[in-house]
Amino acid sequence: MATDLQAPPGAAIYRDPERAAWTAEMMKAIAHPVRLRIVALLCGGPRNVTDISEQLEVKQSIVSQQLRILRMNSLVAGTKRDGFTFYSLAQPRLTQLVSCMEGCRVG
Repeated sequence: MATDLQAPPGAAIYRDPERAAWTAEMMKAIAHPVRLRIVALLCGGPRNVTDISEQLEVKQSIVSQQLRILRMNSLVAGTKRDGFTFYSLAQPRLTQLVSCMEGCRVG
């Protein structure tokens, strides 16, 4: 029998229904084009709402709404600095997820 150190990728998810449920909720939180783009942008480091809005060419109000959802799901965190809130990934491994998704492109 394989030990946890030798377990294949995904073993923790298929063995643990609670882990699978949490992972599904995280994926739902990312499963919106603007939220996914925000996460991808934050893979490069912290940014404020104005910068995110400009980089993505999306209204600040929409960016703020999507950041709220990401924060509620503990995927991003905000830190106040110089009168601005800078957002960063609260789950640094999201960079691996974004990289994996980029590699899965079809067509």
